Formats: sequence, structure tokens, C-alpha cells
Amino acid sequence: MIVTDVFEGWPRSAFDVLLQLDGDPSAEVRRRCRRDREDLVRRPMIELLHAVADADPQYEDFAVWGYGEVLMQAWQRQHAIVRMARNVELSVRFDLDGLEVGVAWWYAPSEQIERYRAAVADAGSGRRLVAILRRLEREGFVISGDLLKRPLRGYPADHPRATLLRHKSVIATRPLGCEDWLHTAEAAHRVQAAFSQLRPLTQWMVKNVSLS
Repeated sequence: MIVTDVFEGWPRSAFDVLLQLDGDPSAEVRRRCRRDREDLVRRPMIELLHAVADADPQYEDFAVWGYGEVLMQAWQRQHAIVRMARNVELSVRFDLDGLEVGVAWWYAPSEQIERYRAAVADAGSGRRLVAILRRLEREGFVISGDLLKRPLRGYPADHPRATLLRHKSVIATRPLGCEDWLHTAEAAHRVQAAFSQLRPLTQWMVKNVSLS
């Protein structure tokens, strides 16, 4: 295999590696696949993030999980994040279903959660967040997050944004698919376009929630 620093998409053989690692692979299978996974699955993700950062420097602070850092032993999934602010991260995931992108404000300290609630309760910034989330849903993003089970104390139960006030995290994700473009440089353009769609939500979080 010829390895370059230029993103040219994921090779089709990357899916063969992920199929071998699907389910609950044995230690021997994980050991045998480790190098191929690095070269065919993780390396293209690094190259993709470099390509996106070259096009827009605001995406330069990224991390691509290594083999020993996979979440929940998910060797068949390759995760990467782009840090936009504390606890505000864009994400890219590659697996057997193709690419998925998103943005998440999560694992936030209490100070951020209080800032978030104040911004949601405010008429101006709260309505702006509602408009942003509705537009993302129209564009195919799924909005989720951790919510309190009960109405939030200190706010009226019939507050127009009562559900958003219960959020302790906000996540927006959308699958990009698994078509032939995934094996070409076009994949980087699709990720960059999705990041642009997510920019209003990212900017809202950075402005209203992140701590300096």
C-alpha cells in the first residue's frame, strides 16, 4: 500500500478490516488487525482532518482516537473530534455504515450548565437556539442530549423552552452515508460542508456556554 499525507478517501479494504473486528473479536484477531486498522482506517481519518483544517484553520485542534483509546472496545469504529471550546466538540465517525458527523456540548461542569440555562431562558439567545435546532432538524440532523427527568426548579413549568432547559448536554448528529465518494477526496468536502451547517450551533455554544 502506498501511504501519502494527502487525503484520498478510505480504501475499500478498510471495510474488510472493520468486518473482521465487528462484534466481539478475540485478542488474536485484534492483534492481527491492528496494523491494517492503523493504515487503512485511522490514517485516512487523520488525513481527512488535516485536509479540513487546511481549508479552515479553526478546525486545527483535533484528535483521532488510537487503537488503545477506542470507546467501549469499539474497534470497528474510528472516532475523531475537533475541539472548538471547552466541552464543545465537532465529531466525525467512520464505521461500517460510512461517515457520521456531529457537534456536542457535553460532560459540562456545573458552571457551564448554569450558563446554558441562563442563555436558554433569555428571550433573545433562547429563541435563537430554538431556530438553530429547528433548521438543523430540517437538514437531517438528530438532536439529542441528557435531560433532567423532572421540570427544572426555578423556572416555570410552562416556560416556552422548558424542554431545552432540562438539557445537561446538547448533541446534533447526521449520517453522511456510505457511497462511492467515501473512497475519494470528496469525503473531506462533505465533512467540511456538514461542519458549516453546524457552525451556528457551535458558535451559539461557544458564545453562551463555554468558559474562558
